Amino acid sequence: MTKNIVVTGVGATSPIGGTAPESWEALLAGTSGARTLEHDWVAEYSLPVTFAAEALVRPDTVLERPIAKRLDPSSQLALVAAMEAWADAGAPEVDPERLGVDFATGIGGVWTLLDAWDTLREKGPRRVLPMTVPMLMPNSASGNLSLHFGARAFATTVASACASSTESLANAVKHLQDGLADVVIAGGTESAIHPITIASFASMQALSKRNDDPATASRPTSIDRDGFVMGEGAGVLILETEEHAKARGAKIYAYVVGGGVTADSYHITANDPEGRGAARAVNLALEQAGASPDDVTHINAHATSTPVGDPNEYQALKAVFGDRVDEIPVSATKASTGHLLGGTGALEAIFTVLALRDRVAPPTINITEQDPEVPFRVSGAPQELGSGDQLAISNSFGFGGHNAVIAFRSA
Repeated sequence: MTKNIVVTGVGATSPIGGTAPESWEALLAGTSGARTLEHDWVAEYSLPVTFAAEALVRPDTVLERPIAKRLDPSSQLALVAAMEAWADAGAPEVDPERLGVDFATGIGGVWTLLDAWDTLREKGPRRVLPMTVPMLMPNSASGNLSLHFGARAFATTVASACASSTESLANAVKHLQDGLADVVIAGGTESAIHPITIASFASMQALSKRNDDPATASRPTSIDRDGFVMGEGAGVLILETEEHAKARGAKIYAYVVGGGVTADSYHITANDPEGRGAARAVNLALEQAGASPDDVTHINAHATSTPVGDPNEYQALKAVFGDRVDEIPVSATKASTGHLLGGTGALEAIFTVLALRDRVAPPTINITEQDPEVPFRVSGAPQELGSGDQLAISNSFGFGGHNAVIAFRSA
């Protein structure tokens, strides 16, 4: 890397907190965001899964009503998190043509799309709102963030399923490295807890069906895991060149030192069982960081709590780290937050940054008995990371064979 890229602000709205600090505090306390869904449509459609990890604070209660009405819930969440991150970064004064947006979503405005379809069927085309397309399009979040913050350098959108927002962070690093911006608003969002997505994921046997005990349903690495838990929320990081950050006296959370993006070309929903693409993504991130596997001191694993996915990730990381993978403190934070799909990478990147800041790996809750095929060094309590230089990676892998890894170094 020719330029140092730093994190100067973070913002999050998640199933366990309405802000990044609240989410971090709840994560360290071992809180679960999975709850029984209190919606009429759960019974109306006889859904086989009756719980999920919805955002703890509804975004339309935070935003002004006229703004919220013109945004799909996914874009509402994005704006709430971005406003927090921007304020946390000290509201940087930057030339609009040097401010960019790299944002992501896995699905986009599913609520807007399907509500509009219901309106069309029940009330006719004249009742379909004129803002329907601008609200449902996947680039709605990045476009609205560009408008809100006056970002004119670029406003890009990544849609690579569950790898989306980690890939957007890798893109942001590249854009800053290439000199296309001085500051980038980067992250991802998702609000897809909807009857159609729950029914579909349940149909493919991907979701946990622990309807009687939602809080413990997401249990990555546990031998009795039975699927992931749908989550909802957004995470935003303000990234900028170190030169720009120091010139304005900004606080620095961490350095973003590498990003790796690859594809499996194996199966549309299953990841490569040998983990070759995932391993290459880790190696690419470390290569960009100028680091070796021996330098990594913490891993935020993708670890969704699916029977096949967790051991596949372990095998991929073992290919990179060898037997040392069993010694590195690992956090599987989806146990607490559920799986935010396109927003998950950004939220977990924030948790990784805060882990480096506070020198502590967050706990992994709900492990009844660790699967011997996934012997990560996880713990139900926070794990100390120690003093000195720390290097951490955060992994995201998505449908379509997408792999994305982002690497951070302590400030």
